[in-house]
Amino acid sequence: MKKAKILLIEDDADVRIINREYFTAHGYEVFSAATLAGAHSLLEVHSPDLIILDVMMPDGLGWEFCKELRQKSNVPVIYLSCRDENESIVQGLLQGGDDYVTKPYDLDVLGARVAAQLRRTGIKTLGKIEMPPLFIDLFNGEVKLSGENIHLTQKELQLLSYFTLNAGHRLSCDEILCHAWGEAVAVSANTIAVHVTNLRKKLKLEEDGWFELKNTGEGEYIFSKVRY
Repeated sequence: MKKAKILLIEDDADVRIINREYFTAHGYEVFSAATLAGAHSLLEVHSPDLIILDVMMPDGLGWEFCKELRQKSNVPVIYLSCRDENESIVQGLLQGGDDYVTKPYDLDVLGARVAAQLRRTGIKTLGKIEMPPLFIDLFNGEVKLSGENIHLTQKELQLLSYFTLNAGHRLSCDEILCHAWGEAVAVSANTIAVHVTNLRKKLKLEEDGWFELKNTGEGEYIFSKVRY
């Protein structure tokens, strides 16, 4: 199943990273912009399936961006804003927005609203990954291997989902870092190695298991199924 693509437009770096990590972990492909100008550039390249748009941006108002967007696209738009006045909500929706979420908010609630908007457009979200006997439920953060529950941290879940969705392919450290850490820059290849070691232990990959996660020796990783 194709990943749904989200464009996240948010000037707060912490919020941007947290949201990006959450939606990436739940099987979405996420692109983010810190300004409306940057968002315009990403729109041309990536054609997102949904936009999460902060209302108060450094270079303009989110609903003005949405009004302009509606002249050429019906992509669902969910506003994020600290302003919860009825006037602001009505203004945003009248300018073409589809939903309005006030800060602070629960990420699972935002995730449910995103899934609901995508369903209305006929896009099925990627909630589960099945590679028997490995089953991953991204929405609930659950992993089972041969019927046994495997507890993973959110970062380990992100990495495992990325590896399984790209099983058999060589993945560079840059690709892995971009997927799992997004805009967080203070991360090294050694950090990946530590998380990979943890995954190998938790999934018992060193014990003649169903899968293997190999380092090619060239700074790349390959996840593959070795027993059928």
